[in-house]
Amino acid sequence: MSAAPHSALAHAAYHDLLRSLRDEGLRDLRGTPSLVTRNGRGYWYDSFRVGADVRKRYIGEDSPDLAARMERARADRAPADQRRRDRSRLVRLLRAEGFLGLDPTTGSLMAALAGAGVFRLGGTVVGTHAFRLYEGELNLRLGLDQVAQTDDLDIASFERLSLALEDAAAPPVQQVLADFDFDPAPSIEPGRAWRWRQTAGNALVEFLTPAFDQEGLRDLPALGVQAQALRHLNYLIAEPIHAAIPYRSGVLVQIPRPERFAIHKLIVADRRRDQDRLKSAKDRAQAALLIETLARDRPDDLAEAHEDALSRGPRWRDRIAASLARMPDTAAILAAV
Repeated sequence: MSAAPHSALAHAAYHDLLRSLRDEGLRDLRGTPSLVTRNGRGYWYDSFRVGADVRKRYIGEDSPDLAARMERARADRAPADQRRRDRSRLVRLLRAEGFLGLDPTTGSLMAALAGAGVFRLGGTVVGTHAFRLYEGELNLRLGLDQVAQTDDLDIASFERLSLALEDAAAPPVQQVLADFDFDPAPSIEPGRAWRWRQTAGNALVEFLTPAFDQEGLRDLPALGVQAQALRHLNYLIAEPIHAAIPYRSGVLVQIPRPERFAIHKLIVADRRRDQDRLKSAKDRAQAALLIETLARDRPDDLAEAHEDALSRGPRWRDRIAASLARMPDTAAILAAV
């Protein structure tokens, strides 16, 4: 499975859209940005007063990139309506250039979740919806056969980060889901749900979090939901990146780094090889495409992610090796990186 690149114009338009969306979130500060340090890491907050109370809204983790974006946002005086129209123009250009879009229901749901702060507060889109968004990050012209549409939306977040942020989605995620006619699906723990099913249709939203001991349900306080803890997920969602969804005037989300997504797919493919062969085959196909692309364009990133996974123990190495045994061409590419 391979993919041709988009045009240079589409590639530039995508990154213009992404940059505008990232900066937009820094324009509506109500107070003064303040830096809070926890466990040796810095986190920026918008601190403002509401009556006698001081409120804090999470902005992002401290980095030179965030500092530059805050400065750029302060310097840009373009009206909000003009910025939105400019982004809508970029979205139209991307669609005309063949970028994949979202159906209105999924696009509206993603926009509502982003508006509530889900992705600002650490939520990371994983699964097929994340794979689709590598189209812009890696400049790949993906076909419908390569990204068979799924009604499932998987969002992952670190439990510890959710606890540390001391901020919460607004409106609450459960309210956003209810507005789109999602109800909690029954789970093995009464009164707790990590899956939400739309009452009309097959759409499903699942919340996930890394398991550092036993798998089970965990609370994500920042999102106000429970999540299913899964092994290997900590590797996947470490150091996520931003991605732009070409819907309306653009929607900003987080996705895993593509090199981590590719290696993680090798692990997942082996985990569910016996239970769901079709999904296992799709996992291997997505990994193959990303590894081929990354080996050509970002070999150092791919090599580092592969070595990181191999260093995590024999069970990791065994699962990766089992998948690669069924993918000789991909195995050869990885060995040559």
